[in-house]
Parts: sequence; C-alpha cells; structure tokens
Amino acid sequence: MLDEQQMTLASGIAAFESKQFSRALQLLTPHAQIGNPDAQHRLAVMCQNGLGQVRNEASAYRWMKYAADQDHGPALHALGYMYLDGDCTNQDNQKAVACFEKAVDLGFEGSMLALAQMYQQGRGVVQNTAKARLLYVQAGFDPAELIDHS
Repeated sequence: MLDEQQMTLASGIAAFESKQFSRALQLLTPHAQIGNPDAQHRLAVMCQNGLGQVRNEASAYRWMKYAADQDHGPALHALGYMYLDGDCTNQDNQKAVACFEKAVDLGFEGSMLALAQMYQQGRGVVQNTAKARLLYVQAGFDPAELIDHS
C-alpha cells in the first residue's frame, strides 16, 4: 500500500502527464524540495517552459541540476541540452558532453544520438567519426544514413 507521500508524488506526476501544470507544481514542489529527482526534473521542465507558471530560467537550471546530480537520466539528458543550446544557463559544449556521457551510461538513446552528433561535428570533443558511428549504432540508427561521406 502506498503511503501519503508516495500518493502525492504519484498524483503530482499524473497531473504533470495530463498537463495540469498548476496542480503538478503544487503537488511536486514539496517532493522536489526534499530531493526527489523525478519531482525536481518535472519542476525544471515546467520552469523552463513556463508551464503552470511564468518561465523561470534560474529555477529551471537549479532543479534540473539537482536532479542530474543524482544521476537521474532524463535530467542528465535535458541538462545536456540546456548546456548545448545555452538555454537557462551559459552555453558550454564540454558540460553538455559530460551530461550526455552520463546519460549514455544509463542507456538513454537520445543522449547517444546527441553525443554521436557532437563527435561527428567535433563539437565539445575532438571530431571522431568512428566514435560517432558506434554511438549511432548503439542508439539503433544506421550510421551510413547519418554520416556524410563527402
């Protein structure tokens, strides 16, 4: 049987998934504050995109970083893109690579693809087509379709 804390977390996640962001914010904030990475990640997404509140880049970065620091895969992936795009933080290719590498270690295919593209382009890493190929394959893609041979 679920205790009250687990029930409010589950309700907060359900509210988030059903796009009831104001309710999700209310239910998830206490969980994020006590260190739950699922709640922190979802709060970060809401802050980043202005869902249920005004967009707040500083809070988005802070919550995403808290969750990523706990090796929460979705947060690592999202934080990697924050660094890659300079969204809610300064653009930093090396930090993006570090986040994507950790997410790859957790099996995140989206991070495999992002990291493969970075190796292919030499963005934040020394260009390495062989490593890019391996990551494309690991992510389930045919590298021949993605790597330019010209």
